[in-house]
Amino acid sequence: MNEASAPANPPARPPTRPRGRAVPAGRAAAEPPNAARILDIVRGRIARQDIPPGAKLRETDLAEEFGVPRTRVRDALNALEQRGLVERIPNRGAIVIRLDLSQVFHIYELREVLEGLCARLATERGPPALWRKFLKLLQGPMKEVVARNDLDLYIQEYEALRRAIIDAAANPVLAEMLDSIYEKTQVLIRRILILPGRAEVGRRQHVATLEAMCRGDAELAEKRRRESLRSAREHLVKFQKYIL
Repeated sequence: MNEASAPANPPARPPTRPRGRAVPAGRAAAEPPNAARILDIVRGRIARQDIPPGAKLRETDLAEEFGVPRTRVRDALNALEQRGLVERIPNRGAIVIRLDLSQVFHIYELREVLEGLCARLATERGPPALWRKFLKLLQGPMKEVVARNDLDLYIQEYEALRRAIIDAAANPVLAEMLDSIYEKTQVLIRRILILPGRAEVGRRQHVATLEAMCRGDAELAEKRRRESLRSAREHLVKFQKYIL
């Protein structure tokens, strides 16, 4: 009896996929991010201090991570430098900027003016129903959130309120300035909030601002927001050795 011979036409092998991340079944591979998207991702990491001050941003590492040419990463780093988040140093590359004490205080002085103006414009131009929704949230659920010290959720809702006020103000130049400042101070905001009693003080101050906004009192809304920023700066001065 003859031994079975190998099939004349062996089954075709499936095509080899290039090495890298696996692509989920039924989903096309994601397009590599453009420079603007890379900018958003990296500045978010800097704001959260996932990339700490003084850290070096290497073009080659970022290009490999995002799967893009180095020129695209370079464009994103140039934008970060224009925003004052990194410094390009000859023969060293891009370094995340470390704010000194005087810069922090200057930024808070500017925040007081700009965020006060933003609250005024949002009161004049935004729908009162939106402010009533946020007021109800801050008076009820967020009071409980602060009481149980769930600061991550509190910050999440604060950022939603901040974004709503900026959008309602409908001033793109002001929005760009505030976003640039916020990127530099986001970590400080978190550190201030963990100080004893500060989150509850901030919640009450947001309530006071929103009450003025609900009444359509733009002048009082600006005043209350400026008072809130001034209070945060005073806490920063008082506890600077623990925060900075």
